[in-house]
Amino acid sequence: MKVALVQEWLTIIGGSENVFKEIASLFPEADIYTLVADPETIKTLGFQNRKVTTSFIQSLPFAKTKYRSYLPLFPMAIESFDLSEYDLIISSSHAVAKGVLTHSGQIHICYCHSPMRYAWDLYHQYLNQSGLNKGLKGFLAKFILHRLRTWDIISTNRVDYFIANSAYIAKRIKKVYNRSSVVIHPNVSTDEFNLVAQKGEYYFTCSRFVPYKKIDLIVQAFAKMPDKKLYVIGDGPDFKKVSKLAASNTILLGYQPFNELKKYMSGARAFVFAAEEDFGILPVEAQACGTPVIAYKKGGVLETVIENYTGVYFNEQSVTAITEAVNEFEKLSQMFKPADIATHASKFSTQRFKAEFRGFVNDIVNKHNK
Repeated sequence: MKVALVQEWLTIIGGSENVFKEIASLFPEADIYTLVADPETIKTLGFQNRKVTTSFIQSLPFAKTKYRSYLPLFPMAIESFDLSEYDLIISSSHAVAKGVLTHSGQIHICYCHSPMRYAWDLYHQYLNQSGLNKGLKGFLAKFILHRLRTWDIISTNRVDYFIANSAYIAKRIKKVYNRSSVVIHPNVSTDEFNLVAQKGEYYFTCSRFVPYKKIDLIVQAFAKMPDKKLYVIGDGPDFKKVSKLAASNTILLGYQPFNELKKYMSGARAFVFAAEEDFGILPVEAQACGTPVIAYKKGGVLETVIENYTGVYFNEQSVTAITEAVNEFEKLSQMFKPADIATHASKFSTQRFKAEFRGFVNDIVNKHNK
């Protein structure tokens, strides 16, 4: 079969790009289509010898860094790809990749990281945080997002089969698109993390400093627990704001290379996670080190952390809830066994992802060939 792979953009390397890399490794002869690409990212992902086709957005000013500014053009750009010669199309989508035009003789499988967040369930939060909830700019943003929602629903019919990255996202796909999906959890490089049985006396968190990650709440919680130490790795727009909230027992390390992140994560007493994520790679990576997780009880983390076995939960995103969860963890700390935690994390490995994804695609292709 002739295969085309579609990804929104290949300009940075994040969770969806790492998933796409492993999907692409299963189809080494497949052609790649993306709205915009950065040559360095293409090289890092190992696609330098693959046929990579970009859209007209690639030629627009500052496209490699400011491509999100061209959001209103995304539907037109993704529909500009001529995929009529391919038998199988696989899209990796959290925005518009699933909207490529297909015909009845093709199979289109979409690995959905999430329906377009800023157009659906995070719509009002996005407008408020961007200052676009009033005025002329606000009216224009609302109009664009309204049009995007209409297009998003229409383009859903171009997908034959949905794969969700978690049961949490499967529910969102059902709610927004009224489509069923199978769940295949994304790949986590669990083999890159080493089990460390002897833990230190500090807590750890790591994230990009943006509002929904709630790093500010974690830092404020530890300010109320001066007898406990917290290390934080990460950078982003909220770094200065969070720095002002940090007490002397919290050390903000900023951006750190992977080896440093791994060192702090593997030696931590526990990893603290306050975001509501679609899946959540970092909690799984922490568990791969044998490190327990203290997590907000919502989102994909419910599928990766086993309460009172690999971690504990808190029920709301608040300073009080986090401090109470840390104190509860202290009482239960002896029951967490690093080796058992690491064994659990191995269930989310890259090898498992590739086997499940390949098996699903093969089943679909065989079904259509009968």
